[in-house]
Amino acid sequence: MGHTSGLKPSHLKLLQRIFRRRYPSQGGYSSEQAHELAGLSEMTGRQLGLLIDRQGRPSMLLVGDRDQIVIPDLGRQRQSEGRLRGLRLLHTHFGTAGLSQDDLMDLVFLRLDSIAALTVNDHGQPDQLQWAQILPPNPQQKLYQVSPVQPWDRVTTDFTAQAEALESELHKHFAPGRNSTSLERALLISVSTAPKGIQETSLQELADLVHTAGLETVGRLVQRVNAVNPKHILGRGKLAELEVQALQSGAGVLVFDRELAPAQMRNLAELTERKILDRTQVILDIFAQHATSRAGKLQVELAQLDYTLPRLVGRNKALSRLAGGIGGRGPGETKLELDRRRIKDRRTKINKELAKVRDRRGATRNRRDKAGLPIVALVGYTNAGKSTLLNTLTSSRVLTADKLFATLDPVTRRLRFPQDREVILTDTVGFIRSLPASLREAFLATLEELDAADVLVQVADARHPELNQHVEAVQTLLRELGLHGIPRLLVLNKWDLVDFAQRMTLTNRYPDALPVSAQGRYGLRELMQRIGSKLPATEAGSHGQPGTFGLNSEYMHLK
Repeated sequence: MGHTSGLKPSHLKLLQRIFRRRYPSQGGYSSEQAHELAGLSEMTGRQLGLLIDRQGRPSMLLVGDRDQIVIPDLGRQRQSEGRLRGLRLLHTHFGTAGLSQDDLMDLVFLRLDSIAALTVNDHGQPDQLQWAQILPPNPQQKLYQVSPVQPWDRVTTDFTAQAEALESELHKHFAPGRNSTSLERALLISVSTAPKGIQETSLQELADLVHTAGLETVGRLVQRVNAVNPKHILGRGKLAELEVQALQSGAGVLVFDRELAPAQMRNLAELTERKILDRTQVILDIFAQHATSRAGKLQVELAQLDYTLPRLVGRNKALSRLAGGIGGRGPGETKLELDRRRIKDRRTKINKELAKVRDRRGATRNRRDKAGLPIVALVGYTNAGKSTLLNTLTSSRVLTADKLFATLDPVTRRLRFPQDREVILTDTVGFIRSLPASLREAFLATLEELDAADVLVQVADARHPELNQHVEAVQTLLRELGLHGIPRLLVLNKWDLVDFAQRMTLTNRYPDALPVSAQGRYGLRELMQRIGSKLPATEAGSHGQPGTFGLNSEYMHLK
């Protein structure tokens, strides 16, 4: 019971009596109970609210002021898919107005079985009642059903039966065995000022990232705006739409196609009990899954700590959200997973260990330089086929998969050219647009392999609809890393999957690019010749023309 200061002892006794009663599901209350609530609300000059379970027992009595009620944290019970709170809210309003927009928002964000407003007239008598309930998926995409305002004594709705029917309907849409998997369900959200095409492309890339991370996408919400809401990203109405869509689809995770500021993350967490992720967290999770070497794991941990540190904020259980009509839930009390000091100490230790890793890699590169072995680095957008190309050229078994960031740790192999010539072939982590600076810095040790490269082979997926953007994104990042001066060869991979018309278009657009198929072994002979021609003349050796490598029968299997 909240906000009872200033109440007379007689009022408190009446409140206790109201709280001890059972309330029928048919109609929501008896005539006597309606008169008690209305009369006491008028006597105290305050709104009164009851959270009632499905057995008709009040679980919480809320006492507000004349204009609003504060609802404290309701906990996280009944969090499984398709379940409502198991509580309906009956509260009083002064005047003739029924449910307000804030009431409807609270219905959504608290996942209440239903919400009802009983208006109280100037004589302290119950007057009219209006109720609302969330709707299951429907062709009109309506979020909730709102009843007409009607005399309080003519309400015949069975609120418990109605809530149970709704839950049953929600379960039908994602019950096991019906388009359901064991993966956690996620809704993708894009709020952007960018043009429609760019926004849709970025959202599709997020969907690929989410799939790689092991989540199942069950819906998307796209909004183009002139300016992004700095507090909640979305407006309150769109947030309510998102919450209902998540309930209807059984989504427990909301993934935003941007990096959320710490304050935005906290504000969203106060409105919904669903897990909030942003693009950076998804990428970090993928990195954590795919890092296998000691250095890779350290780099992932460092990036995670850098992301977590500014988001460690304690919250007080006493905090509650105030709103007109009826309030909302407070964020509750959360324990900090990592102490700030411990994080800083751990970051210092990781940076020292990574420095040792860089020193060891530097020594390795020095040995390669002394051996006179040229270095050829494979670069490109993630999932372009770099690892497959390395496997084909060097007969290796590096992990390959049709997923983003399938390989994270740098892989180095020797590639023997004809006439006993060798080069070092390095596969690096794939690039991606909108990679946060913190992640780029954390993986500096991986990209350091590129500094010593004599040739960069930029591998691109020729069949990808966003090929142009991928090529430009990689070239932009190479310029930012100061690597634009290294000789570069553009390779259009997966050429065997491109139709004739598209081949003509790509040939005209990229006249200097080399079409290959890493899996089909097409174009690899010419690839090796082109790599050799890009190397400095002093690296070519005494056989053949300077800067080139000949091919003998040992490599006739390359097409």
